[in-house]
Amino acid sequence: MPKAIIDLLNKAEQACNADRFRRGNLIHLPAEGSLIITGDIHGHRRNFERMVTFSDLANNPDRHLILQEIIHGGPRDSEGGCLSYRLLFDAARYKLSFPNQVHIIMGNHDTTFINDSQVMKNGKEMSRSMNQALDREFQQASTDIKLAMRQFLLSQPLAVRCDNRIWMSHSLPGDLYVVKFDKQIMERQLEISDCKKPGSAYLLTWGRRHSQETLDKMAELFDADTFILGHQPQPQGWIQAGKNLIILASNHNHGCLLPINLTDSYTIEQLIDSIVPLTSIA
Repeated sequence: MPKAIIDLLNKAEQACNADRFRRGNLIHLPAEGSLIITGDIHGHRRNFERMVTFSDLANNPDRHLILQEIIHGGPRDSEGGCLSYRLLFDAARYKLSFPNQVHIIMGNHDTTFINDSQVMKNGKEMSRSMNQALDREFQQASTDIKLAMRQFLLSQPLAVRCDNRIWMSHSLPGDLYVVKFDKQIMERQLEISDCKKPGSAYLLTWGRRHSQETLDKMAELFDADTFILGHQPQPQGWIQAGKNLIILASNHNHGCLLPINLTDSYTIEQLIDSIVPLTSIA
């Protein structure tokens, strides 16, 4: 069992790096086909299943699905340990089944696991909780499985950009850190140090409460018109948080996803009208 999990994660790492739409740490999608955008998942298996059902990738070979922030949340073991790594393994299998259609982008909880640091969620320190659950389930093999998980998470791209000028990443640098963000992070191989503050992968995944001035600066930097992000909790599933920003959440019963056609241009109002509640998916 542990050997099969390590092999799975290693193959998923290779698939992330070999994604044919990947340029450096950016997935660049052409103006053809369709795209399903989701927010943070945080171990919510039922919503993940709904995303898979809605996307129906096997019957839609020109459709893409963006996933993010899979770990930290959801079911716990008998001692309260976080079992979200099991959903991460399933996401890795899904990536291998559709290597050029499923794109898993890096989130801030991924960076904490990569660099073995702490992160709080709902009053609980999640990295320790998941590490303890991994130790209980895999015992002596847990060290090797954690290493394979870190390597897989580090292989994730940082963002997705579409020809219709929509940009998707977990977040954007906060107002105080825009000047410290290095765009070259999108073009070179990621290092663990990039995931630690003030590394640019850290800054891209941790920013919150962006001013319109920051959004405009990042739009110019990334040559984009509209941002669709996760990261910031949304009890109602989504929010318009700027004239060119929508934040999605997919980790609870009010979670949403956003389907778009890659051939079309969208106003922010049209994107909002396209949002689909996950509970509407059988």
